[in-house]
Amino acid sequence: MSSLQWQRTAILAATLTACGIVTDPATRLAADLEGGADRLPLREGATDAVHHATPSRPGQCEGPYKVQLDRVGAMIVWCYDSAVDTSQTFIVDKGSDETLIVDLERRGGRAVITALR
Repeated sequence: MSSLQWQRTAILAATLTACGIVTDPATRLAADLEGGADRLPLREGATDAVHHATPSRPGQCEGPYKVQLDRVGAMIVWCYDSAVDTSQTFIVDKGSDETLIVDLERRGGRAVITALR
């Protein structure tokens, strides 16, 4: 990972961690990345690795997962859940004081996310 990528990751991690107590998988990963950035020597070309064994606490995201770290600063952790399906990909912009609403519908005995607003 380049120095610029580490800087972006550290900024993202600091932003996510500053939002409150580390609770969700992406925020915990961001906190680990921030710690790794803090440990990374300051000399140009220095390298290190962050070992993040699992994105979850007991009872959260205990199965397989996928992680996306995007060059624009986005961090996404997909926890493959056995109880909830998503009908499509949703992306929603919310203000800091806006509530996220996730609409669910029962389909074939499973909960399906049908909208994000």
